[in-house]
Amino acid sequence: MTDAENPAPSAPEPSNADSSAADSSASGNQADAPQVVPGSGNAAVDAAVHRSEQTAGRNVTPFSELPIAEETANLRFGPDLHPGLLALLPLVGVWEGEGEADTEDRGQHRFGQQLIVSHDGENYLSWSSRAWTFDSGGAVDAAAYRESGFWRISEDDQIEFMVTHASGVIEMYYGKPLTQSAWEMETDVVMSSPTGPRMGAAKRIYGIVEGGDLGWVEERVHPEKGLVPRLSARLHRVAG
Repeated sequence: MTDAENPAPSAPEPSNADSSAADSSASGNQADAPQVVPGSGNAAVDAAVHRSEQTAGRNVTPFSELPIAEETANLRFGPDLHPGLLALLPLVGVWEGEGEADTEDRGQHRFGQQLIVSHDGENYLSWSSRAWTFDSGGAVDAAAYRESGFWRISEDDQIEFMVTHASGVIEMYYGKPLTQSAWEMETDVVMSSPTGPRMGAAKRIYGIVEGGDLGWVEERVHPEKGLVPRLSARLHRVAG
């Protein structure tokens, strides 16, 4: 593989988690993601109960029984979540929604996304993302970005996010939780296969936002413009 490493510039030190997520999502032409809201008290509990009425019984469907623990995207079913993953617990589920992108090959456009975050009781989360673009009339146009990988987190809360893109790119992100429901990471390594695109270093922020949705933003280093917004989306929980 061809090494295309580009160290990401250091992220500014946020005054708090909410402002960090909001500032990153508001730059450029990306959709403004709502501020990260950890949520607490009776209102948050009531909202979670209401949302779970539609999603609590749904899960990823196994093809057949295996002699090992099943994969689950619903914490109500399957093996217990590994205690080492408690800082990532809110990510587990199946998420769907739409976002905005500004890429060199496609320009500015909207996309849809399905994200599956699951576990099998081991000390990692499995990650699978599929996306599709829309035409000028709003109809689904074509399949787009696809990636898979794993999340890990150390005892001192350092996040490791290993992600492989179907386009021929492999990335290694490192970061820290911003709050109990928001996470920020930057790439340490970006590698492209001989047929893959050359991509600069990147930063991603994920957070549970108002209403229990999952909002996320990706910024990536452009050779002339520096770190610029590239992808952002807001996804609602459909299972888990």
